[in-house]
This record gives sequence, structure tokens and C-alpha cells, in this order.
Amino acid sequence: MAKVKVGIIGGSGYTGSELLRLLCKHPNIEVIAVTSRKLEGKRIWECHPFLKGFYDISFVSPELKNMEGCDVVFTAVPHGEAMKYVPQLLDVGIKVVDLSADYRLKKDVYERVYGLKHEGYRDAAYGLPELHRDEIAKAELVANPGCYPTGCILAVAPLAKAGLIERIIFDSKSGITGAGIKPTEFTHYPNLHEAIVPYKVTNHRHYYEMVQELEELQCDVKVSFTPQVFPGSRGILTNAHVFLKDRIDMEEIRRMYEEFYADCYFVRIQNEARLSWVRGSNFCDIAIFPGEDRVVVSSAIDNLVKGASGQAVQNMNIMLGLDEKTGLDFPPLFP
Repeated sequence: MAKVKVGIIGGSGYTGSELLRLLCKHPNIEVIAVTSRKLEGKRIWECHPFLKGFYDISFVSPELKNMEGCDVVFTAVPHGEAMKYVPQLLDVGIKVVDLSADYRLKKDVYERVYGLKHEGYRDAAYGLPELHRDEIAKAELVANPGCYPTGCILAVAPLAKAGLIERIIFDSKSGITGAGIKPTEFTHYPNLHEAIVPYKVTNHRHYYEMVQELEELQCDVKVSFTPQVFPGSRGILTNAHVFLKDRIDMEEIRRMYEEFYADCYFVRIQNEARLSWVRGSNFCDIAIFPGEDRVVVSSAIDNLVKGASGQAVQNMNIMLGLDEKTGLDFPPLFP
């Protein structure tokens, strides 16, 4: 069987390099084009030394002509940039998995939240396979979810689907790679070392993805979300404080989770959720704890894998009719 030809627009950042890491041993894939304006002509391993020996190709400019031999393209670029490429790719019959925020929200919500006029808006399947596998399988364009929404939505989806939630308070802590590869004052080592830093405390853009998806499951759900950064490279740990409409036995809640995720290989119900148990993998670990006035559901993901590039590969597999585990079925890196 001929391999599927894949391109990556935006190969110099963390999500682009993570895509390259995950795809280099995918049995059905050949990466034939990787773009970077500033690195055009340089070999991939010169930018990403950890990939030396795995790729012989060089970066090219992000022009359509350099993608024409591709069956699937990942757009791993900042929001506002993907919309410049996605319509062109779709118009020539190339499937797209977009890792930016450009196609996750409805057009009017996107323009309000991101403050940009959306040029070339297209409908996309929201790429959370555990909720939208059937839509993803039929899609030409998949909007890969944000890292925070992935961990948050998966933590509470079974309870929302059952219509049991009165209110949710999401408390999420992320590794610094979520801020991207470009150094800033915020990510400067002395400013973050031995600290946990709240940011965009009540107005993070990912909130709107959470509300959009959870309201599809339960129309009257109330959501609050506060993100923080901790001085580590990878991972998002979310504690979801879930206030229920009625008191429910914990055994019943655990049964609901086991049934809801029974066919979801990458969601594991654990007694605890720890970042060290999912690092480098596409797994989302979930643990459920009873409280006097609420249920606390913890989720742990690697923000660069299940929170970004791994989920993008999972979505690609589904779009191509492959087993969604292909190229991703390996254990986390521990310790």
C-alpha cells in the first residue's frame, strides 16, 4: 500500500517538531514537505537536532506549490495565520488538520474573541475524537482543539452528557511549552522558577471552546476557568470542581465514566492523575474524587501530544480510515 504523503506548514515550533517526532515512525505516512520562512533551505535536523538521522529533507517556503503532492497537511501556525493557507489547500483537494484556533469556533465568536476578521472561513469538525469521531471521519478539515479544552472537556464530558452538572470550576496548570517557542518576559527562567503563575485569570480564549463543546452536551452548564503555568516543560493537570444538580453515588459516577470512555483507547480511568504517567504520550488520565459539596475530577495530559500534535495525528488517522492508535500506541515516558 502506498504511503500517504503529508506536509507540515509551520515546522520550526514545538507543535511542528512534535508532529515530526510522532510521524517519523508512522507506518502509513511519508512526510514530504515541511515549511518555515526563516529556515528555508536548512535541513530539519539543523533546527531540531533531536531529529538527526530521521529526516533528510530541508525546510521549504509555505507556498501552495510546495504542498501540491500532499494528501494531508497539518497547519501548525499561530491563530490568524492558518486562514491564509487552509482554503487554498482544501480547494485543491488536500485534507487539513489545523492546530491553530482559526477553525475551532463559530465565525462570529472567533472574530469577537480573537479580534480578527476571519478571511476564508470554512466549517470544520472539532477534533476531539472521544466526542466527534464520526464527524472527523467524514471531514476534509479538522480543527484540532486547544490544549486546555482537551483536558477540561474530557474530565467532565460524561457528567455533562448525563445533564448532571450545575456548575464547573476548572483549575488548570500547564507546562511552559504551552506558551510557544519564542522566549518572553513571562517565560524567562527567573520569573517562572519556583513559581506557579496565574494568567488571563478570567478571560482566557480557550474558555470559549469549553463552553461551545459542553453546551452541546448539556445546554445549561455553567463554566469557570483559571489557567496557571508551572516551571516544567510539558503537561496540563486540570482539577475540575463539579457541582452536581443531585447527589450521586460515586460508584455510579465511576461506572458512567467507564461506559462513556469504553471505546476510547487514549482515555484511562485511574485512581490518580499524574503528569508523570502521561508524559510524551497521547493518553489522558482521569481520576474521580468525592467531596462533601462537589465531585473533583482530575485529568492529566501531555500538552504537546494529546493537547496538540498527538491528537492531530489521531485525527489524521481517523480521517484516513486508519486505526486511530496508529503511530501513537506507545507507553508514556516515566519517570
